Amino acid sequence: MKNISIISYNVNGIRAAETKGLSAWLKSANADVVCIQEIKVSEGDFNPAPFEALGYECYIFPAVKKGYSGVAIFSKLKADKVERGIGITNYDEEGRNIRIDIGDVSIMSSYFPSGTTGDARQDVKMKYLDDFFAYIQELRKTRSKIIVAGDYNICHREIDIHNPISNKDASGFKPEERAWMEKYFMNGFTDSYRFKHPDARDQYSWWSYRANARNNNKGWRIDYVAVSDNMQANIVEARMFQEARHSDHCPVYCKLEF
Repeated sequence: MKNISIISYNVNGIRAAETKGLSAWLKSANADVVCIQEIKVSEGDFNPAPFEALGYECYIFPAVKKGYSGVAIFSKLKADKVERGIGITNYDEEGRNIRIDIGDVSIMSSYFPSGTTGDARQDVKMKYLDDFFAYIQELRKTRSKIIVAGDYNICHREIDIHNPISNKDASGFKPEERAWMEKYFMNGFTDSYRFKHPDARDQYSWWSYRANARNNNKGWRIDYVAVSDNMQANIVEARMFQEARHSDHCPVYCKLEF
């Protein structure tokens, strides 16, 4: 593999995003692999044609519950293996993880739970974080080059959120969530965007639909392309496409050269 470009995008409903020109935008972006979260579509209702026309093979993993969650990977590079789920029924029924292996590189599209609807879901989120950490550390024993792209639903540091003071106890910026991100990035993974832009401020990937937040850039950086530390030196570019407006998120991008 010479190089690979990856986009991660929580589209908040792939059919809704397509009505806003998603596939046309993907054509111009021309990434090798696109990791999608919140597809909100069943296998039977998904239309791959606009994406296949761009040269992508489409792999999807919907949630059991209709119109909820679900992840996908669109790849122009041939996958040697496709793995749907992480082997934990509760999470797999919510369609949270799909992975493709291309040679010695594994690419995963992940949609971490949100805890914004109350304590019960926050508890699910914290349990998920522990279970996912155990899963990914185990996977590293057999797949040493891993890219986990997706919506983590957590801001890592104060620089990643527009108002760290008023949000200090909000789900997505709770101390225990941020501590998990710190542990994650200290145990085998690199935040590709922050690696290339250590001091960049006001760079967000999600904005509330309320109070004109996006136009005022009052956002959160909760979407990441996390790369195994052993590929850190291969990261040549990382950015966010904030002009893309098919969702309440924007696409995040990473390019690696080998």
